Amino acid sequence: MSPITTHVLDVARGKPASNVSVRLDKVIGDRLEKMAEGKTNSDGRIIDWWKTDSLSPGLFQLRFETASYFESIGCERYFYPEVIIRFDVSDPTAHYHVPLLISPFGYSTYRGS
Repeated sequence: MSPITTHVLDVARGKPASNVSVRLDKVIGDRLEKMAEGKTNSDGRIIDWWKTDSLSPGLFQLRFETASYFESIGCERYFYPEVIIRFDVSDPTAHYHVPLLISPFGYSTYRGS
């Protein structure tokens, strides 16, 4: 399993959000270094997109392409065309699970397990 994983749930529909494009970057100063990208599976998860033996401490960013997802399910109006979550990796031996709960007009996140 990747040291950083994510899960997207569409809380307006009460279902996992499948086929959402997600990019993982490491934030280095004012630039982004791409670490991985992929799409959520039928359960709304990305778990094996990036294999590494070591995770370096620092700031990371997940970018979710929510516009494409909402359009694919026939949602004509939405407020957030993308969601960007930045988080700090302080313990390089830990697992970081970053879930995203979305609806057409709001989102929330938390550190999962």
